[in-house]
Amino acid sequence: MGINKVDDRKWHASPVNERAKEVLFILLFPSRAAEVSLKPPSPSSPVGYKSGPLVYTTAPPFPVSFFMLRLHLNSSFTTEKSGSKGIYVPNYLKWSNAKGKLDPLTNGRSGVVAGFLHFIGLVGYRFARLTAPYLFTIGVVEVTMKWFNYNSVFEPPTMDHENCPNYWWRNILYINTLFPVQEMCMLWSWYLSDDTQFYVIGAVMLILAARHFRSAAALLIIFMASSWMTTGYIAYSNRHMPGSDDPLALFDKIYDKPWTRLGPYLIGMCTGWILFKKNCRIRMSKLTVTIGWILSIACLFSLVYGLYEARLTPWVGAAYSALSHSAWAIGLSWIVVACCTGYGGIVNKVLSATILYPFSRVTYCAYLLHPIVIRVMVMSMDSPLHLGSIVTIIIFMGQVVASYAVSFLVSLAFEAPVVSMLRIISKVVAIKKNQSAVSPS
Repeated sequence: MGINKVDDRKWHASPVNERAKEVLFILLFPSRAAEVSLKPPSPSSPVGYKSGPLVYTTAPPFPVSFFMLRLHLNSSFTTEKSGSKGIYVPNYLKWSNAKGKLDPLTNGRSGVVAGFLHFIGLVGYRFARLTAPYLFTIGVVEVTMKWFNYNSVFEPPTMDHENCPNYWWRNILYINTLFPVQEMCMLWSWYLSDDTQFYVIGAVMLILAARHFRSAAALLIIFMASSWMTTGYIAYSNRHMPGSDDPLALFDKIYDKPWTRLGPYLIGMCTGWILFKKNCRIRMSKLTVTIGWILSIACLFSLVYGLYEARLTPWVGAAYSALSHSAWAIGLSWIVVACCTGYGGIVNKVLSATILYPFSRVTYCAYLLHPIVIRVMVMSMDSPLHLGSIVTIIIFMGQVVASYAVSFLVSLAFEAPVVSMLRIISKVVAIKKNQSAVSPS
């Protein structure tokens, strides 16, 4: 049994595996989410205790400190899941199932009209699916940050109490990353905005590929090359040095901008296309599988630990900034291909574990809410906190439990009803189309 089960050329995504990497991202790498939610991306918005620092830390001994530091500095790669569904759940395969559910909308139509209706259906479904809990979270952020602005002894980490009332509409339209970060509401929502923009681009390209494959392939190459060149130019012009500079130093120029994040998503689309065309059945020798796993692991580990004490020239640093996230996506692509084709081994068993299923159902809400849980804890304190290894582990475990408990309630109240409604609407439309097709004219 692999991550994905194939039956009659239809790919059935297990909810467990659909969210497995997202669950692992939140469980294993909360430091980046906490940093994005608590740390301002520019010196113009300071954070801290009004008469001292917010948190004191005690560094763990080497080599623990080395591995933890490199994981933290390079944890931005954990957000490179190619738009959440782009790589780990092969985008084309998932889109193909969605397209089948939308076929009743296009019965009797062809060409541009059918493609347009498919596009509207795909985008509309995603908008309805994501927006209800997202809108609720924006309201919670605005209210809580206004309260903490007047009642906490610490400075607000961001200006959400001012930005959310003025610019919430950018979040709802998923375009907030196209504006200055100083005006952003819910700083960690940059990922959701980019992911939705990539979804729209991917839907257009995949609909185009169904009839004009060469045109879609050329467009994909142009987008990918443009993303690489743009990222490299921005990094070079700003003298950004990967490995030595703070990954959030150029948050408003590189970190959150869609034109610098598009490459991994497109690689995920290519991976999904290949698996679909091969029906998730690719024969590989043991030597090929072994080499594939070695190269994949070497690629991923080198990206996380390879820049330790490295001295890069500006040109090499720009090239690394442009290509590193795409290289990370390529390393993950092998894991996807291996698991989908029966060569995943223990990795496939872990990612297919049924214990991940309940977490997978509330991962989206956990992504939205867990920075708020972190903020509530921090902003409710009345003095700085001295962090040691044991204290950090205990706080982490408490944050995970609290985040998923709150996410479960929010999912039941806002996410689950929308999903159920969309399923009912889809079934009703399909039944009406079938009745109209069999009824005499």
